Amino acid sequence: MTTDPSAFRRRTVVAAGAGAVVAATALTACTTYGKESATPAPNPPADNKAADGKTPAADAAQAIAKTADIPVGGGVIVGDTVVTQPNAGTFVGLSSTCTHAGCKVTSVSGGTINCPCHGSKFALDGTVAGGPAPKPLAAKTVRVVGDSVVPG
Repeated sequence: MTTDPSAFRRRTVVAAGAGAVVAATALTACTTYGKESATPAPNPPADNKAADGKTPAADAAQAIAKTADIPVGGGVIVGDTVVTQPNAGTFVGLSSTCTHAGCKVTSVSGGTINCPCHGSKFALDGTVAGGPAPKPLAAKTVRVVGDSVVPG
């Protein structure tokens, strides 16, 4: 019986390749790269929690805007959220997506939230003030924590 020496080499290469794949998979499962934290963060002291169970530091990290940056009778647009202050101390959260054609509103001026696409204007409470928009901007729940406006 004759054996081809190259057959052993092919088997060795295939076996080594399979072993490398298994080793790489095992190492990837053990790594912390791309994960938020390798160890869980310690829980804050119980006396530092608000009634909703959140800590002030957690709320500050989620801040949409600082209250001082939102003028009375105006507002700011941050990502997909518009935050207005129609009256002193009253903050309103709204979607930044216009209800007419889905464009993003781009400014809050002259007491209205303005969409550049077709001229829709919304009052600071989100109701339609003019233009082709068929309905108000969608409400988004916001609240004030300290000097920040946060979601929820």
